[in-house]
Amino acid sequence: MGLLINTSVTRRNLEPSVAVKIHHTLGLPSSAMNFDLANACLGFVNGITLAANMIDSGQIKYALIVAGEDAQSTQEATFKRLNRPDSTRQDFLSEFATLTLGSGAAAAVIGPADEHPGSHRILGGVSRAGTQHHELCVGGIDGMYTDTKGLLDGGLELVVTAWHEAQTDGWKWDSMDRYVTHQVSNSYTNAIIKAVNLVRERVPITFPHWGNVGPASLPMTLAQEAQSLSPGDRVLCLGVGSGLNTSMMEIAW
Repeated sequence: MGLLINTSVTRRNLEPSVAVKIHHTLGLPSSAMNFDLANACLGFVNGITLAANMIDSGQIKYALIVAGEDAQSTQEATFKRLNRPDSTRQDFLSEFATLTLGSGAAAAVIGPADEHPGSHRILGGVSRAGTQHHELCVGGIDGMYTDTKGLLDGGLELVVTAWHEAQTDGWKWDSMDRYVTHQVSNSYTNAIIKAVNLVRERVPITFPHWGNVGPASLPMTLAQEAQSLSPGDRVLCLGVGSGLNTSMMEIAW
C-alpha cells in the first residue's frame, strides 16, 4: 500500500490530518504516503482520480481511499441554535440542509488494472468548476448554511454544462447501466434525471434511508448496487460538491 487518502468532511481537529490516525490504526508501513483531501462531497471521487493517476505514473502500486462522516455534533449544535427564542423561519431554512446530513463510511482499494484481470476499471471522466457559487453552501463544525434554491440552480447548470462538454470530448453516457449519484435530496436527483434525460430506473436512491452522507454518499450507494451489477456493465459516478464543483467518472464493472 503506497498511499492512504482520507476524504472526510468530518474531523475533530484541524491538525494533524485525520489520515495520520487512520494510517497508524491500520498499521500501514512508513513508506505509505498519507494525507487528507477535502473537497466537500466530491472528495472521494477526487481521491480515486488522484490515486489512479499516481498508479498510472508508476509512483505507487496500491492506494486506499476512505471517508467517514459523523453528523451528530453538527446537528446537535444546529438544533440548539434553532431552538433559541429569537430563531426565525429564515434561520431554519438556511440551516435545513444540516438536518438532512447522514452518518456513514466507505473505503476503496485502487490498484493496477493489468495485474487484476476482471476487476472494475476506472476509465476516466470529466470535472468542471463553477466557483462563482462558492458562497451558496458554507459549512463548519457548528453548522452549515445553505441557499437551497441557489445551490440547486447553480449545481444543475454546472452538471448540464459538464454533461454536454463530456459528449463533445467523446464520452457517451446516454445508455449507462447505472448512474450512481451523490445523494442530496429527491428533488435534486429528479432535477438531474430530467435535465440530462437519464433512465430513472437506472438511478439508485439511498437518500431517504441514509440522508446526505457527504463524500461517503456516492461510494456507499455504489456498494449497495454492487450485487446487482454484472461484469461489463458501465457505471457513471456523478457528484456535485459545494463550491461548486462537479465530477463524472466512468467505471467498467
